[in-house]
Amino acid sequence: MDRRLNRDYRARLAIIRVALGLLLCAVGAPMAAGAAETIYIVKRGDSVYSIGRRYGVSPAVLAERNGLNRNFYISAGQRLRIPARRVAPAKKPAAKPPPPSVLPRAVREAIDKAPVRAGRWKSIVIHHSGTDTGTARTMDRYHREVRRMENGLAYHFVIGNGNGMGDGAIAIGQRWTRQLDGGHLASAAQNKTAIGICLVGNFDKRPPSPKAMTSLRLLVEALMTRCRLTPTAVKTHQQVNVRHTRCPGARFPTQSFLKSLPTPKR
Repeated sequence: MDRRLNRDYRARLAIIRVALGLLLCAVGAPMAAGAAETIYIVKRGDSVYSIGRRYGVSPAVLAERNGLNRNFYISAGQRLRIPARRVAPAKKPAAKPPPPSVLPRAVREAIDKAPVRAGRWKSIVIHHSGTDTGTARTMDRYHREVRRMENGLAYHFVIGNGNGMGDGAIAIGQRWTRQLDGGHLASAAQNKTAIGICLVGNFDKRPPSPKAMTSLRLLVEALMTRCRLTPTAVKTHQQVNVRHTRCPGARFPTQSFLKSLPTPKR
């Protein structure tokens, strides 16, 4: 009889030891309680404030969720329900403003006020500078000092890429304001009737920026209207030069740009 009682006692003691071991492992460890909250077993030294900081929940929210008194009293071994932290939805990056849909007033006035003779211009030719940076002023100096051009800047207009000039900024050359022949083609005869537009950039390396392309489109459309030209009069340097050239570069969107040009209203 005594032996049987002793065996029962030892068996119960083993069960108690296992249960205590499991409890000790669980103390201080969070337990899942569904997607909305976590169960936390309070351990010695914990406070509502330290637990709140750990889980990103305010003490007031913890107290309300667990029915704590106003002193936020908790004791070791107590089970606390930890609400899921609310994560604010990620803010979408601010959309970039679209490029302007109208020409700057100064450019529009320069186009409209120029003393253009009827039939003076037969075509508009698009170039790239072949350089990563540039301005109308540096091009003008190069054309005067190195290429010995009396009238300086070979183009009638220059469009910036953000490196030297603003991205999409349009510079007006004196060849337009004074209605002078261009200096941008190998043929003197072509220069007499071709308006030259140069975009800063090397479009063999990378395509022109959206702002530069928008400015080019607006400028070309305004010149087509002013000079009574159709889309077929708009060409790239490569298409018209008497000597082979890659200008305005392999990554310039020639076909899509030319197809986008409308027939100007007469």
